[in-house]
Amino acid sequence: MTTITEKLEFDGHSGARLAARLDLPNGPVRAYALFAHCFTCSKDIEAARRIGADLAREGVAVLRFDFTGLGASEGEFASTNFSTNLADLLCAVEFLRAHYEAPSVLIGHSLGGAAVLALAGTLVEVRAVVTIGAPADAAHVLGKLGGSLDAISRDGSADVTLAGRSFRIDRQFVEDVQEHSLLDAVKVMRKPLLIMHAPLDEVVGIDNATKIFLAARHPKSFVSLDKSDHLLTDPADTAFAASVIAGWLSRYIVPDEPQGSEAMEHVRVMETGEGRFQNAVQAGRHRLFADEPGSVGGLDTGPSPYDFLSIALGACTAMTLRMYADRKGLALGRISVDVSHAKVHMEDCIDCSDELKGKGRIDRFSRVISVEGEISDEIRDKLLEIAGKCPVHRTLERSSQVQTRIAEQ
Repeated sequence: MTTITEKLEFDGHSGARLAARLDLPNGPVRAYALFAHCFTCSKDIEAARRIGADLAREGVAVLRFDFTGLGASEGEFASTNFSTNLADLLCAVEFLRAHYEAPSVLIGHSLGGAAVLALAGTLVEVRAVVTIGAPADAAHVLGKLGGSLDAISRDGSADVTLAGRSFRIDRQFVEDVQEHSLLDAVKVMRKPLLIMHAPLDEVVGIDNATKIFLAARHPKSFVSLDKSDHLLTDPADTAFAASVIAGWLSRYIVPDEPQGSEAMEHVRVMETGEGRFQNAVQAGRHRLFADEPGSVGGLDTGPSPYDFLSIALGACTAMTLRMYADRKGLALGRISVDVSHAKVHMEDCIDCSDELKGKGRIDRFSRVISVEGEISDEIRDKLLEIAGKCPVHRTLERSSQVQTRIAEQ
């Protein structure tokens, strides 16, 4: 769903190269966010990928990366712990600060949520923090090690199977997470906080969200993820989480420039890389999708190009009629305009002008105007006349010139 995803690398706490992805918006960047993934997960877990993409659509650039020894990053996982995760997060912050802009948003999933809570209070640029299924104590992760804890304590390390993969856990990992008092950091964080948690989360219980919420200072918000599982494996749950995060962040990040400003005078349309036809559209502060229906191979995530033409005609018609009514002092009820588009043979177009004759198939837009309440025949005739003066109507009926060039690299 995102418009551009850049593959990046930067040095982690130990000097190992960490693999990263930067999801960039289609148009101006409103803010940079840093996403910390869950324990033994990766930057490419579905929840991280989809949230990064959906936030990019809203103008938020999201950096997600693999912690040392995980995913495509270098280094040994066995030598890492909660403290090294925090150090890797700081390396990511410094990378963004040096090459783009320091993150103003921190987002953490599960143990990654614990990490951003521990770190957020130390970063002056951070203006908002989001956690998803986060534990109230970093040591919560030890519960996932089961009987291996005894072996780790006795032998100094042990191989542990997590999510179907084998990891070596050293004693220093256990000792390190036990030393961190996360709720103390939450109490002094003093950043706007959004806590998202599923009541039925079987990995990190909902009581963890309660503890974090009670420890945090205002402004703080809690949103239930309803029936979602811990990893947000259902795309609908991930899409909901992303939409809530985007809406909540609107209070804490720079808004898009209004249409017509020097910052964004044109409309930008760019392929997202999702599906065959999906494009991200930005028109001023408005971001949306253009797509095709599923019946022709699209994802049906937005209006089609001809839908947009119909939208333009219908909106312009309604606005033009409202301006006329206001200027004439007419008490005109609410106006609605239904527009349909079809390609028809010239002989089927009774109302077409003479200049279209002989052109074979043509584009025909059918427009039906409705007005709430009673109107006289005189007003009805006048509205039809004024509708024909709508600027988009005139643009569609007369020839237009389209200038095209290839942009310089």
